Amino acid sequence: MERRKYRRVPAQIKGLLRGNSHEVEGTTVDLSLGGAKIESDLNVHPGKVIVIRLMIPGVEEPVSIPEALVRWVEPNQFGVEFQQIDQKELDELEELLDEFDEAEGSGHA
Repeated sequence: MERRKYRRVPAQIKGLLRGNSHEVEGTTVDLSLGGAKIESDLNVHPGKVIVIRLMIPGVEEPVSIPEALVRWVEPNQFGVEFQQIDQKELDELEELLDEFDEAEGSGHA
């Protein structure tokens, strides 16, 4: 069984996905610093590289992931591995994951 390199949280974040020339909306089903599972009707296949812009609540600019490699595809869902992401964007993602963990943890008192 393959172990994940990054912790994964079930965060639903809206985003814009670009595979070719047009952008399509999508929503993360779960998210980590290394990738995401996304619900979208974007037409992709394993091996395709797409651009993702995540609209994180409370963050002015979208978090941009210029290279996300599609790893697997199911109907209306696919998994991506982030190939390239700036440190600033990575910091924003890490903050979001930390906030999500804290929110989840406080609900189980």
